[in-house]
Amino acid sequence: MHLFEKRTSSEQIYNGRIINLTKDTVELENGEMAIREVVHHNGGVAIVPLLDDGRIILVKQFRYPYNEAIYEIPAGKLEKGENPLDCGMRELTEETGFTAKEFIFLGEVYPTPAYNTEIITLYLAKGLTLSKQKLDADEFLDIEIFTFQETIDMIMNNIIKDAKTQIALLKTIR
Repeated sequence: MHLFEKRTSSEQIYNGRIINLTKDTVELENGEMAIREVVHHNGGVAIVPLLDDGRIILVKQFRYPYNEAIYEIPAGKLEKGENPLDCGMRELTEETGFTAKEFIFLGEVYPTPAYNTEIITLYLAKGLTLSKQKLDADEFLDIEIFTFQETIDMIMNNIIKDAKTQIALLKTIR
């Protein structure tokens, strides 16, 4: 079959709290065999919080793999079987302290399709009301507010490096 690989075996390498890793053997369309290392992840949700005046709320937090604090839209990991919208509503409040009257589905993205099963569901949140921030015990972040144009400039000037944030902001232009 063209543009298809058939898994013939799978070996679990690692079973963690956030990810699992398998080493799979696949049959390619030409009949040859190949190895695929796959990171299995429940997926996530990311939200563009849009204030009534058109400004965007971003969070800035330290990301250990990059050893730097980066700008992102609020986001979080889906629990197994969790509805993405429920996750998005929870994460928006936890990270920013805001609730939203309206969530608009912006689509899904595959952040690293070569080796990771993660799918990130994107939403635009409107009609924001300040409530109370509820950070996780191991979560530390700053909230910063920017005009939409400032966020685009930050992307173009390599200040916002996070892919889900870049894509979600682009999708809010519709």
